[in-house]
Amino acid sequence: MHITLRQLEVFAEVLKSGSTTQASQRLALSQSAVSAALTDLEGQLGVQLFDRVGKRLVVNEHGRLLYPRALGVLEQATEIEQLFREENGAIRVYASSTIGNYIMPEVIARYRRDFPDLPLELSVGNSQDVINAVADFRVDIGLIEGPCHSADIVAEPWLEDELVVFAAPDSPLLKSEVTLHSLAAAPWILRERGSGTRELVDYLLLSHLPQFHLGMELGNSEAIKHAVRHGLGISCLSRRVIAEQLDTGSLVEVTIPLPRLTRTLWRIHHRQKHISQALSRFFDYCGR
Repeated sequence: MHITLRQLEVFAEVLKSGSTTQASQRLALSQSAVSAALTDLEGQLGVQLFDRVGKRLVVNEHGRLLYPRALGVLEQATEIEQLFREENGAIRVYASSTIGNYIMPEVIARYRRDFPDLPLELSVGNSQDVINAVADFRVDIGLIEGPCHSADIVAEPWLEDELVVFAAPDSPLLKSEVTLHSLAAAPWILRERGSGTRELVDYLLLSHLPQFHLGMELGNSEAIKHAVRHGLGISCLSRRVIAEQLDTGSLVEVTIPLPRLTRTLWRIHHRQKHISQALSRFFDYCGR
């Protein structure tokens, strides 16, 4: 058997693009060369990697089995090439909102001071977006605010974080002792479903209330802070997110009759992901 890197590269590109035509354009090869490489690979493996549906190629169970391993081989080959290049070490990171907006800027600043010219891509979304991107090999590393339950993903505890209930300084909630019933009666402004913060708030806080009044759901922590500051309700976010507002007094922490709301932030990568030297080095800057 003589599988080549070119055959694996063609296979991976055909899977991503869904056709030999688009794959040939992205690889700067003729369509016949792409088709020949794919046919040779299938011949050596003795299986079809795609089902032919009209003019479309639909990946089958054999192709899905090969794909992460092919990516691992291609990434290791790329790492060998990059060992001898000045611009080695491109990192793709996807972080959930709290981490991406309030933790990663400091991490990236430290990394940039030592490696000012190395490529680094940071995307920000909710935790489910991050998990999906890691599962699809669209990024190298994910940083999320809640647990991950996918068998294909390795999740490692990373940092500890504290969630804080907060309100506007003139909130009616603060005019008397805060109880579970008064918390339940207050309008809550929460992150959207799929957010790691929302999942933990539901579990650690709202599950202890007799009921709760959902005022609105917002997909952005900054929007939630402004809504609370203008008296539209109360909320619960990471202390890191509201630290500046607590210091200035524009928002006030609400003391609740429950234990401290703490959570673990997680670092995730695909189980088949090759941890390159560059990626391992970036882990050090994040803090292992």
